Amino acid sequence: MIRDQAPDATVTMRLVQAGFLGSGGGGSGVLSIRGQEVPFGVLGLGVGGIGASTVDADGEVYNLSDPSRFGGTYARARLGAVAGTQSIGEMWLQNQAGVIMRLRTRRTGLMLALGGDVVRITLREAG
Repeated sequence: MIRDQAPDATVTMRLVQAGFLGSGGGGSGVLSIRGQEVPFGVLGLGVGGIGASTVDADGEVYNLSDPSRFGGTYARARLGAVAGTQSIGEMWLQNQAGVIMRLRTRRTGLMLALGGDVVRITLREAG
């Protein structure tokens, strides 16, 4: 089980979201793996939502043998998501390569969202 494994990397990101019926947002982050800092872009899409907010997240990355496997489309992992308070929560995401992120999220602003979310991560050149 992932909860018993040591993480392969850590991640921090910021996503700005806005929505009316559909929701979308963009942002950036940094993957830290074996002393290397790998920047990435984030695009988030959701079904249903109204308002605007900023989401800051940090967490651990599992099943990541090579940083090139980090990019891709992430959806909520089968491990589930645990909701905290209105502004603090925990979310598990998994991409098509089996990479799993456990994120602790902090939201500012007001956003009411319904339905599922998908996050697309694109690796960027360092510099």
